Amino acid sequence: MAAVPRAVLALSGGVGGAKLALGLADALAPGELHVLANTGDDFRHLGLDICPDIDTLLYTLSGRANESLGWGLEGETWQAMAALEELGGEAWFRLGDRDLATHLWRTDQLRSGSRLSTLTAALASRLGVASHIHPMSDDPVRTVVHTDRGELPFQRYFVRDQCEPVVTGFSFDGISAARPNREVMGLLRQKAFGAVVVCPSNPFVSVDPILQLPGLWPALRDSPAPVVVVSPIVAGLALKGPAAKMMSELGLGVSAVDVARHYCRRYPRLMDCFVIDESDAILAADIRQLGVDVAVTRTVMKSRADKQGLARFILQWSGN
Repeated sequence: MAAVPRAVLALSGGVGGAKLALGLADALAPGELHVLANTGDDFRHLGLDICPDIDTLLYTLSGRANESLGWGLEGETWQAMAALEELGGEAWFRLGDRDLATHLWRTDQLRSGSRLSTLTAALASRLGVASHIHPMSDDPVRTVVHTDRGELPFQRYFVRDQCEPVVTGFSFDGISAARPNREVMGLLRQKAFGAVVVCPSNPFVSVDPILQLPGLWPALRDSPAPVVVVSPIVAGLALKGPAAKMMSELGLGVSAVDVARHYCRRYPRLMDCFVIDESDAILAADIRQLGVDVAVTRTVMKSRADKQGLARFILQWSGN
């Protein structure tokens, strides 16, 4: 019998996804983790190309993340933002002084013709990250949130407006013409992954933009690697971000069952296993009725040990 490949592909948005990515990186050998990062949140601000989810992964996996804030760099200073506010500039999206260096370098390189995937790999190398961080696409895809106040670019909804507008739907500008990350697609064709993990990121604005890239989710479905999805909803609440609020405003139930139902309806036969928190164990039977296996464990990641424990559980289930 052929050995199961040890490489693992994780699909991730920002903070919640990065937590599990860190646990997976700890549990795997250096270089065995590949993370496909959402870029639908990317935007241009103050003339700079900002990639929030990629940077959260870079900073988390390099040990530089500001854990108290949940974003940005530890030990950050804010002199540039303070000066910008004095000038009356748009300071609603907080860019720390050290963080600015990342955006300045990336913007300069992009405008010189470099691909985002090449630049992300270079940043990971310079920050000492052994894992592979891949943008979901080198082509621009921009998440638009449809609300009772009109259509809003994601960061204006999420950061400037603090998720206050009532959500009515989502769209992803540019997605029909975007090509999924070519290195990841090549690895899928080579059957290089032993498991695919969908991290506990927001299904609608972190995972859907990735999966809806042309040809991507069928390639994951048809891969021999089992696809394990971790619920971002625990006991009816989103541990981070507006997923629960969005589900309620969209007229959906707010539970792990409803997350599983979303994935099953939108991506038939994609999931092999849906992981729920032990506090939601009573929901396992309802999820199995959707035709997907269910695994129950502790999914709340408060410590490094929690992240590692969840990662090991997933890898054990997938045979890695």
